Amino acid sequence: MQRLPCISLEAVTPDKATIGKLLAAARRNIADAQLVGLSSENRFDASYKAIMQLAMVELHANGYRTLTSKPGHHQTALQSLAKTIGLNQDTIIVLDALRKQRNLSDYSGDLVPDALTAECVGCAMELQGKVRTWLETHRPDLV
Repeated sequence: MQRLPCISLEAVTPDKATIGKLLAAARRNIADAQLVGLSSENRFDASYKAIMQLAMVELHANGYRTLTSKPGHHQTALQSLAKTIGLNQDTIIVLDALRKQRNLSDYSGDLVPDALTAECVGCAMELQGKVRTWLETHRPDLV
C-alpha cells in the first residue's frame, strides 16, 4: 500500500488479535443487520458499523488507524479503502452516501427506508468478502 498522508491517521503495528476482534465484530453486526425483527434503522446501523469495522481492519492491516479525536474519521476510513484494498471509486461514493445517511439518521432522527437498509447490508457483505480476500492474499499472517 502507498503511504497515506493524512493528519487524522497514526501509524500502528498490525496485530492479528486486533484484526480478529474487528472481523468477528463485523460478522456479528452483519448477522444482526439481517434480523427481520429489528427496525430498518437498527439494521442499517449494524450494517454501517460492520462497514466501518472492515475499513478499520484494512487500515490496521496496512499499519494505520484513524484518530477518533479528529473530525471526519469515518470519511477518512472509507476513503482509505481505495489505497488499502484498491476499492473502486464508485463503491467508495456509495459507502460515503451511506455514511451521510447514517449521520442524518443519528443526528436528525431521519427514518431509513428499507431499500437503503438492504443496500447497506449488501455493501457490508460485499466489503466483508473483499477484505477477507485481500487479507488472505496480502496479509495471511493476520488471519
